[in-house]
This record gives sequence, C-alpha cells and structure tokens, in this order.
Amino acid sequence: MVIAETCEFVSCYQTLARTLPEMLRTWDVQPGELVVDVTGATPAMAGALTLVTMPMSSRIVSLVLAREGQDGDRIDIAGQPFVWMQGNPWDEAASVSRREGCELFNRRLFAAAAKLFREVEARVSGGQKPLYRAFADLADGYDLWERFQYRQAWEKLKTAIKAFEMASLWGGPPGLTSLLQPIKANAGFLEKLVLDPTPVKDMQGLDLLAHSGRRLHDLHDPEAAMVSLLRALEAFAQRQLFKHYSIKTWDVQLEQLPQALRETCRACWLEDLDGKYKLPVQAQFRALAGLGDQMGQAFLREWPTMKPLLDAANHAVLGHGFEPVKAERVQQLYDVVLKLSGVSEMSLPKFPVLNV
Repeated sequence: MVIAETCEFVSCYQTLARTLPEMLRTWDVQPGELVVDVTGATPAMAGALTLVTMPMSSRIVSLVLAREGQDGDRIDIAGQPFVWMQGNPWDEAASVSRREGCELFNRRLFAAAAKLFREVEARVSGGQKPLYRAFADLADGYDLWERFQYRQAWEKLKTAIKAFEMASLWGGPPGLTSLLQPIKANAGFLEKLVLDPTPVKDMQGLDLLAHSGRRLHDLHDPEAAMVSLLRALEAFAQRQLFKHYSIKTWDVQLEQLPQALRETCRACWLEDLDGKYKLPVQAQFRALAGLGDQMGQAFLREWPTMKPLLDAANHAVLGHGFEPVKAERVQQLYDVVLKLSGVSEMSLPKFPVLNV
C-alpha cells in the first residue's frame, strides 16, 4: 500500500480506510489481535492508522529515542539508543463502548449488548478483561431469562455477580456496587424457580406476568405481551388448583372436579392423543369457583370485564384472528390479572438498569 501524502490526515485516512480493512479480513485478523507500529510515522499517518485499525487493534507500539535515565527495553540502532513505547487505546476508549452496551441492555437488546461487551473484552488489556466478560455474561443471562432458559440464566448471573464483586474491590466503574443488589435479587428469584421440585412452579406466574409487562412497556410489543399475559393467567390458576386441591390441569381426574363440571369434562376435554382430561383456562377458574376458592369466585365476578378483553386477545394476530391487539387492552387485562392473583407489582422480578 502506497500513501502519497503522508502529512495530510484526510488523504492518509481515505487510503487506509479503503484498503486496510479488506486486507485484514483476507488475513483473518480477529478483533484484539492486531498490533500497530507507528514508528517513524508522521502525526497525520499515525492518527489515521490508529483510527482505521481501532476495531482490530489492542496495542500500539513505537520505537522512540531514549531519554537519559528512561526505563524500558532499549535497542541500539546506528549507535543511537531507542526504547519501545506501547499502549492500548481501548483501555481508555472502552468506557464509551461500555455505555453503549449499557444502553442496549436497558433497551432489552440483550444479545446485541452481549456481543458488544465481548468485542470490548477482546480488545482491552488483561486487567480489564474479567470486567467486560462479566458484563457479557450478565447480558447473556438476561437474554436467556427472556427465553425462559432459567437454569442457564441463573448460572450466568451467578458468574457475573462474582466477577462484579471482585471488580468492585479494586474500584471498578462508578455505580458497579449499587448494581449488585438488584442482580442478586434476580438471581435469588431464579434460584427459587429453578430449584422448585414441584410440577407446578410457585414463581412461574410471577415471572410470566413480569415478562408480559416488559414486552408491553419496554419493547412496545402488545401482541407478545398478550400471549405472555394469558399464560400468566393460566399459571396462577394452575398453581391454585395444584397447591390447594392436588389437581393437575393437564391430567385431571373427574372425581376431583365439582359435580357440575364433570359431565362437561367427560364430553369436551378428553385429549385424543393420551386419553387424559385437560382443562382449558376458563374451565380451570370455573373449577376453582365450584370448589369454593376465592380466586375462582373473583374470576366469575370479573368475567363481564374480562370477556371483551379475552375476545380482543382471541382476535389478535398471535391469538386466532387478524386484528393487532391494542396496548391499552393488554394493560386492562394485566390489571385484572393482578387483581385476580392478589399479586403486588412490587413482588415481580425487575430487570436492572445499567448506568455504569
């Protein structure tokens, strides 16, 4: 590569930007693997080369004339003493990328945040690598949680917590210590969910309700929020039936049901594939009401309010229809589910906001 005007920054940058990235791809140079030597370069050349190679470099070196008493690896060239100077620009630039990664995280774009944090990890010097690996693990953990991969999410959060605790002992970025508390609370929630040995999880309804809220308010996706919300509604009924009446809604025994529902169950809710009786959501609440349960009776009282909301869910694109559901409909049903379940929003798991 030949650069004609080595003293003009724009000319140097244009020539390097048009040719060097493709050369690095051809040579399969990965982020963090490139060492840039700017010995003898003009200021314009050194600046352009540093800027173009930033995505791939992790060290910039230069051979300079040694000063009296200067420490370092000396080398004599034509009788003149020189010393190697080096530094990693990413050690300073990483804070900007960290804030970008935090912004992606706060927008619930966890996979993109994890990717950015891992790119920074590859480029910073050794002492900073564990911190950015922890940020990447944190983003991976919440991404897994959003996809209901609870055990893997729990493991990722535990790993991140240990790394953040270690980093906070050595200073770490501002705000890191205060970040630990909500992450630990989330890890505790996941621990209870993962280690619950029962076939109907106590915490599942809470997680689904929180998931619906994030889809509605953070991602502005009412269709997905409605799907999660309907599943949360069912999870609360399933928990109540199993915990208080030992009824498994996917394998109900006729004698467990109120007398008024048995014939309907026998005629309508027999699954052809496995020969088991399976209660749909409304039947679950009607069973609770027939058993004298307060949640079931509250469902019957709220039915006039719920009916148009459930109709809207049924007509939604991710329901069984062709009409996108409106956010206000989801919010209205969300409020009803909170009321039916007796759940306080304060008890729902809340994802942290990263400001570090």
